[in-house]
Amino acid sequence: MTEKTFKSRPSGRTPDTLRSVSLEPGFAKHAEGSCLVRFGDTHVLCAATIEERVPGWLKGGGKGWVTAEYGMLPRSTHTRTDREAARGKQSGRTQEIQRLIGRSLRSVVDMAALGERQIRIDCDVLQADGGTRTAAITGSWVALHQALAVLKKFGALKSDPLKDKVAAISCGIYRGQPVLDLDYAEDSDCDTDANFVLTGSGGLVEIQATAENEAFPRTQLIELLDLADIGTKELFQLQEEAISA
Repeated sequence: MTEKTFKSRPSGRTPDTLRSVSLEPGFAKHAEGSCLVRFGDTHVLCAATIEERVPGWLKGGGKGWVTAEYGMLPRSTHTRTDREAARGKQSGRTQEIQRLIGRSLRSVVDMAALGERQIRIDCDVLQADGGTRTAAITGSWVALHQALAVLKKFGALKSDPLKDKVAAISCGIYRGQPVLDLDYAEDSDCDTDANFVLTGSGGLVEIQATAENEAFPRTQLIELLDLADIGTKELFQLQEEAISA
């Protein structure tokens, strides 16, 4: 690692270093499961609610469902943004992110073991500085684990529906250098922006990668994936510490 490379990131982090990450379980008093997740200056509150019903299209099938909603508070960014409820509809970005969170969580849940009930995860961005969707996925897993622990405590589950951990991290090409966990300064000025969702056993759930200017070679995609593997390994350890607290 050269001195020049080290200084190329606005935060001074080396290319393979995460921001300061913390997972605070049980943050929301009334939710069955919750986690306040911080990725640097990005803070997201994830809260899980257990509902003893499933969407109509799943009724009678003996399987459950896990879904998510995502939203940003008006002053989570530098300037105020109107609440989407006030606008009367969700943006395409919001819909895409909450579907991603739901898919990511469902990838590690045995729906038959969950039974005919739904767990709904609400992800509210309190403060945004890049990587809100990846933070939301990582914190939502902790909230989901807590909610399932409540069901197990009351004997509502015959077996554990949670098959694995899942976490997400952003990576990108910034000033020609593959870097891990982009903050806003990097995300808004990167050549390539990517998000990776991985399971604890090493499985890939989703890859979102976009060239902001010029197309990037597949060798760089592999470099970004390698960085994501480094980052999620740290996140899985933090998740384990959070659920063991």
